Amino acid sequence: MNTDDINLAYKIRHALNENLDALPASTNDRLAAARARALSRKKPDAPGVDTSRQVQAAPRPLFDLKGLFSGPALARFAVAAPMLALVIGMGGVYQYEQQQRLAALAEVDAAVLADELPLTAYLDQGFNAYVESQQRQQ
Repeated sequence: MNTDDINLAYKIRHALNENLDALPASTNDRLAAARARALSRKKPDAPGVDTSRQVQAAPRPLFDLKGLFSGPALARFAVAAPMLALVIGMGGVYQYEQQQRLAALAEVDAAVLADELPLTAYLDQGFNAYVESQQRQQ
C-alpha cells in the first residue's frame, strides 16, 4: 500500500469511530453478535507463532517439482510452449529456404564451371532469364 491508501484508511477509520457513539443499541448488539460469530469461525493460530511480528517466509528450494506443476507454472508453460514451437518452426523454414537457395546457386555454378553455357550467355544482360529457361527445359 502506498501512503495515499494508508491515509485514506485512517480517515475512514476516524470517521467511523466518530459516529460509533451515535449508533442505536440494536445496531451495536447486531455488530457484537456478528463479531462473535466471526471470531468463533476463525481458525486457531499455530502454536508458538507470534502474530504480532511479521513472519518471514522460508527460502524456497532451488528446484521444486511441486511448484513446477502448480497452476501458475502450468499457465506460464502453456504460453511459452507454443511460442517456443513457433520460433523453432520459423527457424526450420528459414533453414530450408536457405538450403534451397544454395542448391539453386550451386546448379548455376556447376553449369558455369562445366562450360555447358555458350559464350553469349555471359555477355547477355538477361543471363538469369536464360538460366531459368534452361532449368525449366530440364
